[in-house]
Amino acid sequence: MKIPPPVADLIGLEAARIENGEAIMELEAGEQHSNPMGTIHGGIICDLADAAMGMAYFSQLEAGETFTTLELKINYLRPFWTGKLVAHGRVVSRGKTVGMTECDVVDDQGRLIAKATSTCLTLRGDAAQGR
Repeated sequence: MKIPPPVADLIGLEAARIENGEAIMELEAGEQHSNPMGTIHGGIICDLADAAMGMAYFSQLEAGETFTTLELKINYLRPFWTGKLVAHGRVVSRGKTVGMTECDVVDDQGRLIAKATSTCLTLRGDAAQGR
């Protein structure tokens, strides 16, 4: 697994912290991340949240394990134009096979921009190869 993931370079995501079932990912959002209305595209915010949740889950994997996302949900709570976004992802539950993560995306004033959750499937053995 590549840390940070290649998509982080494409979008401009930075990993501030990844440890013990938590991850902080940051994005300096600019006009290149905007939708036609001028606010940050929802897909960009979702990528930021997904990366934070994925890195949080990854931080709890054991040797030989990988994972995939089964489900991803996000609620957008307020518009955002440009500036710093911070995503705090954390593992809520990690069973032997299925786990759940959540993420708050806030602006530099601490205002909640979006809230996301995801369900992850832990892969082992042959299922983990090449993933």
